[in-house]
Amino acid sequence: MKLSHALATLFGIGRIHTAPGTVASLVATIAAWPIAMWGGRLALLAAAVAASAIGAWASEHYARDTRETDPSACVIDELAGQWIVCAFAPLFVLAYVVAFVLFRIFDILKPWPIGRLEHLPGGLGIMADDWGAAVYAGIIIAGLAHAGIV
Repeated sequence: MKLSHALATLFGIGRIHTAPGTVASLVATIAAWPIAMWGGRLALLAAAVAASAIGAWASEHYARDTRETDPSACVIDELAGQWIVCAFAPLFVLAYVVAFVLFRIFDILKPWPIGRLEHLPGGLGIMADDWGAAVYAGIIIAGLAHAGIV
């Protein structure tokens, strides 16, 4: 298997038949916890930036090789997006659960202008709608945290 394919699919998670994006987001949420514990929110945000750069490259290659515009097997975008949302959340289990749910809602529904972001070319388009969903969810989770709700 090509390295780009392994990375784009998060080592095969994207090939799960049922809800690969949700499974990848769940794995990303769990993986976010130790990163945030070790280095705080900035380390998690830095990891999200690194995952985004790697994801854009890997997704571009995967999409080109499979001749698909936005292959459902590319789930590294969920990893990057979920890590962005978790960087906005306090390090509490409830906050991470809410961050997971909010990200999935925005990633699935793609409210304006998130849906338009997937029309960007190649790997950038594959990643960008998840960044948009992450920003929307991040704003809400930050607000909930500021209000003391999570």
